[in-house]
Formats: sequence, C-alpha cells, structure tokens
Amino acid sequence: MNAMTKQKRQYFILILFALLIVGLDQLTKALVVRAIPYGGQVPVLPGLVHLTYVRNAGAAFSMLSGARWLFLALVAVFLIALVVMVRKGLLSAQAELWCMAAIAGGAVGNAIDRALSGTVVDMIEVEFVRFAVFNVADCFITCGAIAFVIYIIFFSPKKESGDAKDL
Repeated sequence: MNAMTKQKRQYFILILFALLIVGLDQLTKALVVRAIPYGGQVPVLPGLVHLTYVRNAGAAFSMLSGARWLFLALVAVFLIALVVMVRKGLLSAQAELWCMAAIAGGAVGNAIDRALSGTVVDMIEVEFVRFAVFNVADCFITCGAIAFVIYIIFFSPKKESGDAKDL
C-alpha cells in the first residue's frame, strides 16, 4: 500500500472515530430525554454517579449562557483550523490526530444540540464532588484536550533550532 493510500485510510478511520463519538453522544442524549423527566435523577453507581436530565445553554458551569451562535461559530472555526493544520502537516503524529478526532467528535455532538434547540442535553452527574453536569461529548472533548496537552508537553519530539536567539 502506498503512503498516500495509507494516509487516506488513516484519516478515514479518524473521521469514523469522530462520527462514532457523535453517534454515541446523540444516542445517550436521546435515551435520557426519552427515559428521564427534565430534572429527574436515576442512580447509576450510588454514591458515585447518577443521571440527571438537564439542559445547558452555555459552556461548562453554564458559562456564556445563551451564546448559542458564538459556540456554533467556534466549532466551525475549530473544524476549519483542524483541517488546515492537518493538510499543512502541523498535526501529523498519531496521538495528536486521535486527540483532535475525539475533540472534534465531542464538539460536533454538542453543536448538533445547540443548532437544533439552542441548548445541550447534559446527564452525567458525579455525587462525590460538586461539579457541573456533563455529557458524553464533554467527556471526549475534555479527555482529548488533556491527552493532547500531555502528549505535547511530555512526548512530542522537540524541534531543534540552530538559531541561538530562539533560546
């Protein structure tokens, strides 16, 4: 298999991964909306996690509540920037690409909610600490971003510069 075909196959798999995240996110949201009354709770792991059906018009902890179009614009800009960075080779390591696919899948999952209703369905609530209610998309965005930062700090190859003034 030549390098271009292998690369296209790799991108196809990453896109499928992102779409799987979108599907999983939308499925869990639909199940929660169907099975739990708004504001209702269902125990999952007592003392640890329960499902609580809420809607969020903002970001984490309802920050920027009501900024629907800002969030949709940010997702569009992120996706365009991601495609440009991949095409220019600025993101090429496997770890970087998988992290970005996770973030993109989560971002699109939440963007679908925002586009259709102006709010995002959240349902996962931890009981052992005071924290925002979140959803599957949020999990992938957060884990993808944390993994990306860890990769960049600890594992990405350092670029050598021959120019002393860059120090």
